[in-house]
Amino acid sequence: MVYFFCCQRLSSSLTLMASRKSPRLPQIAASASEIGAGKKLRTIATGSDSGMKDEFAKHVEYLNNLNEKRERVVKASRDVTMNSKKVIFQVHRLSKNNQEEVLTKAENDLANVTSQYMSKLVKELRGTDFWKLRRAYTFAVQEYVEAATFCRFCKTGTLLNLSEINSSLLALSDKSIEPLQINTLDYLLGVADLTGELMRLAIGRISEGEVDYAQKICQFVRDLYRELTLIVPLMDENHEMKKKMEVMLQSLVKIENACFSVHVRGSEYIPLLGSENPDFSFFGASEFE
Repeated sequence: MVYFFCCQRLSSSLTLMASRKSPRLPQIAASASEIGAGKKLRTIATGSDSGMKDEFAKHVEYLNNLNEKRERVVKASRDVTMNSKKVIFQVHRLSKNNQEEVLTKAENDLANVTSQYMSKLVKELRGTDFWKLRRAYTFAVQEYVEAATFCRFCKTGTLLNLSEINSSLLALSDKSIEPLQINTLDYLLGVADLTGELMRLAIGRISEGEVDYAQKICQFVRDLYRELTLIVPLMDENHEMKKKMEVMLQSLVKIENACFSVHVRGSEYIPLLGSENPDFSFFGASEFE
C-alpha cells in the first residue's frame, strides 16, 4: 500500500515538472530563430556599407600621402638648415681686409640655397599645405631668414624685410598655385636669432680694433630689441618669441658690456690689436723672448 502511494506521488511530480518545462521550449526556439534572423540582418547591413568603406579608404590614402609629404619636407628642411648655417659661417670670416670677397661668396651661397633647397620646400608646400606642415619646416625657414638678414646687414647695415624675402620666393612657385610665403612669426623668430650672430660679429670686430663697427652693431641690436618689445605682447602665439626675446636681451647686454669696457679701459690698445709689430706689448715694452 505504501509502495503504491509512493509510486503515484512520484508520477504526479514528474507530470508537474514536464508541464512546467514544456512552455519554455517554444520560447527557446523563438529566441534561437530571432538570433539567426539578427545575424542575417547584420550580415546584410555590413555588405551594404561599401560606400562608407570607400569613403574611409579615401581618408586613409590622404593621410598616407600627407605623412609621406611631411617626411620629404623634413628632409628638405634639414638641407636648408645645414646650408644656411654654412652661409652664416662664411659671413663670420669677414674682416676689414676681405669684406667684398667674403660677402660676394656668402651671397652666392645664399642664392644657391634659395635655388636648390628652398625650391624643394616650395615644390612640396603647395596650396595650403604650408599651414598644415608648418611645424615640419619652421626651423629651416627661421635659419634661412637669419642667414639672409645677416648678409644684408653686413653689406648695407640695414634689415632685410619680409616682403623682399617673399618676393624672392615667388620666382620658385607656380603662378597657378598659391605660393609658399614666409609668415610673420617665422620671420620675427629668424630676426631674433640674428642678434646672436651680430653679438659674435661685434665681439670679433672689437678684437680686431673695429670699435666703431661694433658700436654700430650695438645700436642696431638695441633698436631692434626696442621695436620688438612693442610687437611681441600683441602677438597671439608669442611663447616662442618670449624665449627669443630673453636671449636677445642677453646678446644685447654682452655687446654693450664689450663696447663699454673698450671705451673705458682698453681704447688705447685696440688699434694695436693684431699688429705685426714684434715690439708691441700691452705693457708698453717689448716682450721677453
